[in-house]
Amino acid sequence: MTRGKQKIEAQKRNAERNQKGKGSQLEARAVGLKVICPICKAQLANQNQLVDHYASKHPKEKPPAESS
Repeated sequence: MTRGKQKIEAQKRNAERNQKGKGSQLEARAVGLKVICPICKAQLANQNQLVDHYASKHPKEKPPAESS
């Protein structure tokens, strides 16, 4: 095996590179979800998604006015 040492070094580099990206994204997700449906408490990213959510999940209700 002529590339034994290179192979081991490449495996170590790849292992380090792959460990950096792993982890929970719950904090990043929580920052992005800013609007909450008052009926079912679903978290949404913006007012437009809330209007779409009301149209599909609560068709008999009227979406609240934008409070920003």
